[in-house]
Amino acid sequence: MEKKITKEDVLNALKNVVDFELGLDVVSLGLVYEVEVDDQNNVKVLMTMTSPMCPLAGLILSDAEEAIKKIEGVGNVEVELTFDPPWSPERMSPELKAKFGIG
Repeated sequence: MEKKITKEDVLNALKNVVDFELGLDVVSLGLVYEVEVDDQNNVKVLMTMTSPMCPLAGLILSDAEEAIKKIEGVGNVEVELTFDPPWSPERMSPELKAKFGIG
């Protein structure tokens, strides 16, 4: 039987995707809002950018999709962009908040 892909597998793959302007990964930045994995290992990710004006949004979304596709046994991959709710620094990981003196 195929290995069941987990949300953690997807998040670990997405930790390799970097917001080039900030040089930080999209998971630590809190840009990943939702991760869904169905019974056929199809993955749907809802994510955002730090700004609706992000000039690299297309590239970051493409990198996210490619990173997920590298997971062994993954089915279809869909990465959707949203700005609802808008991103804020409060979404960053506790480690990044501490690094930037937030919180």
